Amino acid sequence: MSTETEYKPGLEDVPAAKSAVSFLDGKKAVLEYRGVPVEVLAKESNFEEVSWLLIKGDLPTQKQLAEYDAELRARRAIHFRLKDLIKCMPADGHPMDALHAGVSALGMFYPCPTVFDAAKNWDATVRLVAALPTLVAAFARTRRGAEIIDPRDDLDHAANFYYMLFGKEPSAATRKVLDACLILHAEHTMNASTFTARVTGSTLANPYHVIGAAVGSLSGPLHGGANEEALRQFEEIGGPANVKPWLDAKRTADPKYKVMGIGHRVYKVKDARATVLQEIAEHVFAETARPKNYETALELERVCAGVYGPKGIYPNVDFYSGVVYQALGIPTDVFTPIFAIARVAGWLAHWNEQLVGNRIFRPEQISTGKTGVKYVPLEQRP
Repeated sequence: MSTETEYKPGLEDVPAAKSAVSFLDGKKAVLEYRGVPVEVLAKESNFEEVSWLLIKGDLPTQKQLAEYDAELRARRAIHFRLKDLIKCMPADGHPMDALHAGVSALGMFYPCPTVFDAAKNWDATVRLVAALPTLVAAFARTRRGAEIIDPRDDLDHAANFYYMLFGKEPSAATRKVLDACLILHAEHTMNASTFTARVTGSTLANPYHVIGAAVGSLSGPLHGGANEEALRQFEEIGGPANVKPWLDAKRTADPKYKVMGIGHRVYKVKDARATVLQEIAEHVFAETARPKNYETALELERVCAGVYGPKGIYPNVDFYSGVVYQALGIPTDVFTPIFAIARVAGWLAHWNEQLVGNRIFRPEQISTGKTGVKYVPLEQRP
């Protein structure tokens, strides 16, 4: 039984599982997927290869990658009844709600009733990686009255998603930065949504329920919605020249004011993902010019370095990802669904790991309520 002295809110620093999926050192800005530095993967690899690496444990051979890529392309399309369901969703609904419902429905059309069938598990795994972009793009279009665009099997994962959103192929620079964003968000050790996936998986729930639960966890503004909030923050500031007076005013009103996208539970230095995303994004900005919000973000990072840097508080990947997505023309409320499109690879990797020697999660609690209360019949209560 836990005691009050052992209690740590949010399970901070409490190991919840042993995992070989990724490694994170927040003091040195090191993030590795199966031992490979994430910045190397973002620059040199692609999401298809990275998702295989996370789920399977090693980099694929050329043959393995070709076969896996073919499986992904074959499972991008969704059942026509699922398209009908998406068309019936309210246009003013949030895309994360649509994705949550879509994942559950996907499991009904392509069921995986037991987790003890390896072939069914693999089919569900590939389908979830392949079809999440289709679900997100379908709702993003139907809510504004546009027709759903079917996936193309001649485009890679990132380019096909962009095509399904906008009806046109991306430029090489746009495809690269979108692919890099998917890689950078694909896995991040034991975060809230990954823990949710493992807890759900520990009950032997099917993979669609596992991913649906993780999507629900990701939807919270303290997790997946941070890049949306960071972007709104830059727009509130209104330009680089306004950064210092804006921050001074915020800190005068609240000395403990938290700047969105600055700081992280684990990182004590600048998030390596933010650094590599900036480098790759510059290629897109060379085509479109640097957005004002990006210039604002750069100035806010500079000013915050003097205020928060001595406390080990620096930008994380959410600080810049929203600016990049906005530059690509992606609606703000689609940012978090893109996070899910990427993170599904990490969730599935942890789900597979959880099934090996599985034991259902059943933590203790510290009871703080009354005990031994006598029941008083309703008619005798004052």
